[in-house]
Parts: sequence; C-alpha cells; structure tokens
Amino acid sequence: MNILVSGSTGLVGAELVPALAGQGHVVTRLIRSGDAPGKTIRWDPEGGQLDTAALEGFDAVIHLAGESIASGRWNTAKKARIRESRVQGTRLLAERLAATSRTPRVLICASAIGYYGSRGDEIMTEASSTGSGFLAEVCRDWEAAPAPASAKGIRVVNCRFGVILSARGGALAKMLLPFRLGTGGKIGSGGQYMSWIAVDDAVGAIEHGLARDKVQGPINCVAPNPVTNLQFTKTLGRVLSRPTIIPMPAFAARLVFGEMADELLLSSTRVQPSKLLETGYNFRWPELEGALRHLLG
Repeated sequence: MNILVSGSTGLVGAELVPALAGQGHVVTRLIRSGDAPGKTIRWDPEGGQLDTAALEGFDAVIHLAGESIASGRWNTAKKARIRESRVQGTRLLAERLAATSRTPRVLICASAIGYYGSRGDEIMTEASSTGSGFLAEVCRDWEAAPAPASAKGIRVVNCRFGVILSARGGALAKMLLPFRLGTGGKIGSGGQYMSWIAVDDAVGAIEHGLARDKVQGPINCVAPNPVTNLQFTKTLGRVLSRPTIIPMPAFAARLVFGEMADELLLSSTRVQPSKLLETGYNFRWPELEGALRHLLG
C-alpha cells in the first residue's frame, strides 16, 4: 500500500515507519519542518496549510502527530497547544483527504484512553461513556475531528492508546534512571490503574487496523492486563533488580507537576482492548513483566 504517516519521528511513528517499509509498503512522511529520510510532504496545521493535490493516491493515512502531553508543566498556553495540535491538525487533514479525487480507504488517527477520565476500578471498553476533565474533553473533540473524512466514506479508526512502554522514550524511559538508582516507588496510594501497551503492540494494533476492514471507530490500544501503579512499580523494580521503597505522595506529585499530576499520574483508568480481541489481534506482550523484560533487554 501507499501510506502517508504523520508524527513519524514520535514514539510510535519511529517504530511504525520501518515496520511498514519492511513489509513492502511505500511510506511518505507528513512533516512540518526540517528534513526527514525518504519521501515527504510538508504541512502547517497551525496555519491551515496542506496541499490537497499532494494527498492524491494514498491507500491509507496514519495520523499520529500532536503536542506531547507529558513534557513541560501545564499552563493555559501548553493546554491550548495540546488541544489545537490534535483537533485542528486532525480536522485539516480530514478535510483535505475528503477533497481528493480518489480518497484513501482508511484513516487511522491517534487518540487516548484519557477519553474515559479517571474512573477508579471500573472496567471500561469502547462502549463505555466518556469521562470528565481536560484530557477527556480533548479526546472527545479529537475523535470528532475526522468527521469530514468519515462523511466521504473513508473508514476512520481512532486508536485510544494507553501508556505506551518503550525504553527509547515516553513514560518508561523517564522512570528508568530513578528506578535504577533505587529511588523509585509508588505514586500516591498506588491503587490507581494503569492501562499500558508495549510499543511493539502499539505498532501491531495500527497494522491490524490497516489490514481489517471490520476495525472501525474507537479501538482501545492497551494490553489485556492493566495493573495498578503499585503493581507496575514492584514489577519494574523486580525486572531491574532494584528496591522500590521511596514513594511519591499525592501532594508532592501535585506540587511538582500541577494539574498534570491528577490527569496522568494519579488518575485511574482500567481499560480492556475489546475490539482488538474480538477482531483477532494476538498480543505479543499481554503481561507486564514479559513486556518489560523484552523492552529492557
């Protein structure tokens, strides 16, 4: 297939592009600035600039671009960038794809399990209602943004990613130094659920969405065995053979991270990948310890 990918240098995109190319697909990168290997198309989502003619001829589009939610303290400007980079960019891309003479068969867009908000130990599937909070609001609008593509008959898939585990970046990479120094520990009560997915399965879920026409709408891209923060902490310590006895109290997390602490570190989101399992996806790493041992060598 001829595939267009945005966010190709991000945590998932950097793994996805070589995987697709290795399967014989022709990959073009949608980039904002700078240089990138291979074929590229430039766009300016903030300025509303994207040449419709350049989008002709793609069989599939995978849209992963968006402002990082975990870097930098949240303030009004940061939250605006988080929202606009997702909603505005996705809407622009969907509108331009809908205007092509031969539309792609599928548009796969990133989303997040932040859609559900913090829900304690409630088990959530794709059929569960949305939650409250900033990230839930962003995810609702984010998933509505591809509507112009859907109205034109393009199959739209919204990948609600959980915490993506990779030693090369993201949450796990930030944890490694303190845990290796023996200063890791639970956050808050440790009872909050963490729905995670190994980066290999994040890529696999996207490939699954590309290949199966029955996969449509929101899909929970998480492993089938979520864990509490305390379970995650103990498992990572065991894999690294380090103690995990220095907790971060909730008040300290809020002091350091502000609003982001409640939305990311202290929130509890227990999610099941119902659609992936129902449509035949086989997880490479369904259990946390096996995933960590694989990712950390």
